[in-house]
Amino acid sequence: MSNKVYRTLCLSVVVAAAVASTGCTNYVKRSEFDAAITKLQNTDQGLQQQIDSLSQDMKTHFAQYDTEITAMQGRIQVDDVAHFAFNQATLQDQDKAKLDEFAKIMRAHHSDALVTVEGFADPAGSAAYNKRLGMERAKAVRNYLVDQDGMAASQVRAVSYGEARNRQVKPGATRAAGAPNRRATLVIDFAGNAS
Repeated sequence: MSNKVYRTLCLSVVVAAAVASTGCTNYVKRSEFDAAITKLQNTDQGLQQQIDSLSQDMKTHFAQYDTEITAMQGRIQVDDVAHFAFNQATLQDQDKAKLDEFAKIMRAHHSDALVTVEGFADPAGSAAYNKRLGMERAKAVRNYLVDQDGMAASQVRAVSYGEARNRQVKPGATRAAGAPNRRATLVIDFAGNAS
């Protein structure tokens, strides 16, 4: 065997040994894997219990407003917390009462929850205009929750879907018929730790 072949063979053995020893460091013990899975399942179960509890709280307190509460995977959606006049982004008094109730529940039971206010418009104007109007509506609700109801500014964010057809309550409806489209909804994206 030549010197060159011998050196190549030795180098191959050294590289193979290095790869083998490095590869083994990435393996996880079965007991550690099982423990991690159990921890994730417990966390998931705990979050689901919080979501179920919050959903029930909302249904109990919002029954008087005939507001639909939907529990989805990891989220709760509170439909129709505010409606707006045509081409307006001013909160109405009856909607302020709903928002006060919502903030009260959140402060009492889920003070670290993350809430998204979704703003919508009917399709009467241009798509760009309606996107801006939807954002003004979402911000009106967000600002009320923060300024009047004392929710943390970092806890409430605003987004606009404008006239998004797949999110319209009455597709294509405007003016009086489109009133259900001119709204804001609340989505609780993370139930937080129940206190």
